[in-house]
Amino acid sequence: MRRTSFANWPCSVARTMDLLRDGWTPLVLREAFYGITRFDAFQSSLGIARNTLTDRLSTLVEAGLMERRPYQTEPLRHDYVLTEMGRDFRTVLLTMNAWGDRWLSGDEGPPVDFLHDDCGKRTRPKVVCDCCGDPLTSENVSPRLGPGYPPHIAERPEVRARFGA
Repeated sequence: MRRTSFANWPCSVARTMDLLRDGWTPLVLREAFYGITRFDAFQSSLGIARNTLTDRLSTLVEAGLMERRPYQTEPLRHDYVLTEMGRDFRTVLLTMNAWGDRWLSGDEGPPVDFLHDDCGKRTRPKVVCDCCGDPLTSENVSPRLGPGYPPHIAERPEVRARFGA
């Protein structure tokens, strides 16, 4: 079955989802944040099929979130290491984790806690305005057309209405 590509959509969520492809890709990234770098360790930790893991790692390398670094020459084997772009994805996973903790954890509580190394306290991410520092919520954030939105689409009445233009 052919997959619809969102890579050129005028939406950062759609483009990100195009890159992620399915649930395995963020789980591979999660394991990388937990310190896994070797193919066999990813495969063992996730229980993912080898061909699926090969595809997801290749996608992450091609997209620039991970890079392959040889650690053995005979036979040639690689570590898969997060790049700056990949490390920056951690905030996305932390936010997803916080949402899951709030809405999907059972009575026993969250399965994983995070420690803020700088202050030594357990923490949960909070999305805040980068100008005033106030929390961003569905009640106080409105989408507007940005400079990268294609002008020929932005002219459509339903698009202008959606973005308050």
